[in-house]
Amino acid sequence: MRPLKRLAAAATTLFLAGCATVSPDGGFGTVQQLTKERTGQTATWQRSDAEADSAKVRVDELLQRPLTADSAVELAFLNNKGLQASFSELGIAESDLVRAGRLRNPSFTFGRLSGNGAVEIDRSILFDVLGLLTMPLAAQVEQRRFEQAQLQAAFEAVGVAADTRRAYFGAVAAQELVKYFDQVKDAAQASSELARRMAQAGNFSKLTQMREQAFYADATAQLARGQQQAVSERERLTRLLGLGSDQLNFKLPERLPELPKSAVEPKGAEQTAMDKRLDVLMAKRSTDAVAKALGLTKVTRFVNVLNLGYANKSLTGEARSDGYEIELELPLFDFGGARLLRAEATYMQAVNRTAQVAINAQSEVRESYSAYRTAFDLAQHYRDEVVPLRKRISEENLLRYNGMLISVFELLADSREQVGSVTGYVEALRDYWVADTNLQTAMTGRSPGASAASGPSAGAAAAAGGAH
Repeated sequence: MRPLKRLAAAATTLFLAGCATVSPDGGFGTVQQLTKERTGQTATWQRSDAEADSAKVRVDELLQRPLTADSAVELAFLNNKGLQASFSELGIAESDLVRAGRLRNPSFTFGRLSGNGAVEIDRSILFDVLGLLTMPLAAQVEQRRFEQAQLQAAFEAVGVAADTRRAYFGAVAAQELVKYFDQVKDAAQASSELARRMAQAGNFSKLTQMREQAFYADATAQLARGQQQAVSERERLTRLLGLGSDQLNFKLPERLPELPKSAVEPKGAEQTAMDKRLDVLMAKRSTDAVAKALGLTKVTRFVNVLNLGYANKSLTGEARSDGYEIELELPLFDFGGARLLRAEATYMQAVNRTAQVAINAQSEVRESYSAYRTAFDLAQHYRDEVVPLRKRISEENLLRYNGMLISVFELLADSREQVGSVTGYVEALRDYWVADTNLQTAMTGRSPGASAASGPSAGAAAAAGGAH
């Protein structure tokens, strides 16, 4: 009975070794922390009907009042179904991690031979001993993949937040511009109508009238383009917010937030990107995971299958025989060199990808800060110089018109130019807030030019998976 006792003891050890369990929050707490540090908002993963219902109630509350940039991001975190789908990758990664901490199920074999009045029965049960020996290393590999999945989930959330902020500022600006384009069109229409009447009375040349009419036609086309742009920007925001056809009446403020008093002067922006930017952290973690996978490949290069188990044989008329059985893969044709070569090439691929991601991150930070400073200076120039100057010119022209020193056409033309300077300021202010979003994203989140649906580590993660 000694083999049975030994087998029972081994089975108990294997059972205890395979008791890895799923964490209560699925590892999402880390994702929430990473996301909040970079966006100021807390992401939510709705895994039950109760959580989905709670999110719906909060969505309805947010839609009751005009959206701000922050509330738009909160709404996207609650309601963007694509983001919720990406969070499910975290559950998949955790299930792989749990499986890595458990042994494969044992295999049972049974054989029966009969002849000449005798019956021979063979029975055996085999356990994956190699899996037990390499379990710590395999668990480390899957742990790093799980941590990579957490970074990927935060990466997607930060991307959705950045896209939502950009879409929000674009939608508010487009809505505001339509109002000014409509004013330009009304002024052009009044000028064109007055020119037509004066031409009919013989007090205006045909050429001057056609010029006024052409400007009115251009203003009408500009308004139509502006209205379509406003629809496009609003629909873009709608998609990111995950709103259905029954939720399209959400409100936006009438104008963009005011320009800050001073521009941000980030210190050590490039180093901040190296320390906190998610795609950089993902690339480093991916390289580390590939290195661990390479170690596992080296360990199992020559012996990839090793099973040990209890076996017995029964023969008619004879006592039962007990023993053990070992199953070992013999490296006669494949010495594991190809797998090792593949793993080493995959590792060097990951190293070079990480270096390129770091170079791109530093460059994007410099570029984003240059765009940010330019946008701030330009918006400040419009606010402090162009718009006040146009206002003073308009006031002076009104005085001159009241003194009958200029015509009504000159007054209307000045009005159009003043509105033009205001629209220029609105566009510059929009560009500033977009540049501010891009700068913050480039320093701590991801590439400001990457879409929220894609991640730079997809290829590296796949490579890590193939390094076994």
